[in-house]
Amino acid sequence: MTRRHTTIGAGLLAVVLAGGVGLAVQANASGERSANTPSQTRAIPGYQVVRLGNANVGNFERRTVYCPAGKKAIGGGAEARGNDSILNGSFPTDNNDGWIGVGHQPGAGSVGISVFAICADA
Repeated sequence: MTRRHTTIGAGLLAVVLAGGVGLAVQANASGERSANTPSQTRAIPGYQVVRLGNANVGNFERRTVYCPAGKKAIGGGAEARGNDSILNGSFPTDNNDGWIGVGHQPGAGSVGISVFAICADA
């Protein structure tokens, strides 16, 4: 049996919760949508998702995906693949120009790790 563990970074959650993405709707007391309430979506300037596909690496070896030049990571995630694999970390690089994933697979010398970064204009 293969288990897959995925983590999505706090940056993505913060973007969604901040209302930067989505549809704003206001309802009146009866639950109906108010006629004078504007609905809009705001795009994130330079939004781009970059991925580093699954590859087997040594246990606890970091895999890093980088944003294109002029962009910073605003979120990201990683996945560990393999029997009983464990994702030990999913976090931005020190200068926020990419995302790091690290994991291990008990009883094996390697683990499959894939990583993605959600990037936006710096």
